[in-house]
Amino acid sequence: MRVTFCCTDTASEPWLQGLRAALPGTDVSLWAPGTPPADYAVVWAPPQQFFDEQAQLKAVFNIGAGVDALLKLKLPSQALIVRLDDAGMSVQMAEYVCHAVIRHFREFDAYEADTRQGKWSFRKPRDRADFPVGIMGLGVLGERVARSLAQFEFAVNGWSRSSKAVDGVQCFSGAQGFQDFLAASRVLVCLLPLTPDTRDIINRDSLSSLQTGGYIINVARGAHLVEDDLLALLESGHIAGATLDVFRTEPLPAGHPFWTHPKITVTPHTSARTLRSESIAQIAGKIAALQRGEPVAGVVDRGQGY
Repeated sequence: MRVTFCCTDTASEPWLQGLRAALPGTDVSLWAPGTPPADYAVVWAPPQQFFDEQAQLKAVFNIGAGVDALLKLKLPSQALIVRLDDAGMSVQMAEYVCHAVIRHFREFDAYEADTRQGKWSFRKPRDRADFPVGIMGLGVLGERVARSLAQFEFAVNGWSRSSKAVDGVQCFSGAQGFQDFLAASRVLVCLLPLTPDTRDIINRDSLSSLQTGGYIINVARGAHLVEDDLLALLESGHIAGATLDVFRTEPLPAGHPFWTHPKITVTPHTSARTLRSESIAQIAGKIAALQRGEPVAGVVDRGQGY
């Protein structure tokens, strides 16, 4: 059995060593043009040439949660595309989103601004019931975030393409439930996969449908957000602020208005990073299962895009 590794901007040797240890007896190698055909591939942002040369692959393991960039390439028709189920990302995502929600709700950003000026200030405590949180996307990451926020006694709404049930979460689904979901939410968290249907989903219409004083947290993909629409709604006062971890162009270009906007917090696509050891264990387990002819979780539906 052969496994090939092709991950752009990723230190390859620790991954190769880990995969060899987890898959004893397997030929694990770094891909280069002309590399012999492999059975399985571990990839991140591979070039089209990779798939042109590796047309016989049985399965391709993507080391990030999102597969939108991968699905833009011409892939072998028989190859399963397998995404990581979690690999340590869900707890990181829950930390990030809970921090952003609580920082806004408790006005810690305003306190920080005051203390930098040497100002001892007081703000009247807000009512938690006035800050219902809406989670767009109830996959592995979204469900973990929703459950974590519920532990802080926020009212949590969830919206997904198909109907789901999550304890402690008011769930909405489909196009018919989207407007009701937005109207029930003041804080909006995007954890959707990027597909043609979800591109630009955070726009003037959806932002305007949130409760007044809405707050946006985008930890999915930059293309979900229409940037000018957010800026306009911030200017109008309907949206109170945003925490953004993902952007249409990354790194965020110098001079972009998000850098200096007083109501926007920017982080450099760091809300949830792939943890190598957990990812390797998951990939090795799934390769072993596929070799035994068993189904595995995380197989991407190419038609749906996730």
